[in-house]
Amino acid sequence: MTAASAVPPAATVLVCVTCKSAEGPAGAALYNALEARLADEDIALRPVECLSVCKRPCTVALAAPGKWTYVVGDLSREANVEDIVTAARRYAAAPDGLVPWRERPLPFRKGVISRTPPLAPALTR
Repeated sequence: MTAASAVPPAATVLVCVTCKSAEGPAGAALYNALEARLADEDIALRPVECLSVCKRPCTVALAAPGKWTYVVGDLSREANVEDIVTAARRYAAAPDGLVPWRERPLPFRKGVISRTPPLAPALTR
């Protein structure tokens, strides 16, 4: 399969790897835990240097072309890896990225920092 014909992942989880907690580099630890957990999923995992939510570490974003993007904070490697995987699966399955509130894991109900609409397709002239 060529790069041009490659099918993009159903969703991407962006993890702020610069998030820190009292114990140290919490964002990097969360990223490492998710790397193993998402290895066999149709969900990409990308480290990002900063999501600018330093008062609510650890922070992740769920994104995909044509879908709403969610930024969620107050997550940890110790407590939320499975919540992130569940949320990412449900997000990937939602055609527009809008996961009903009751179907979100609890940290994705309480920890939403922002929800950004998808970019409109470029207009042709």
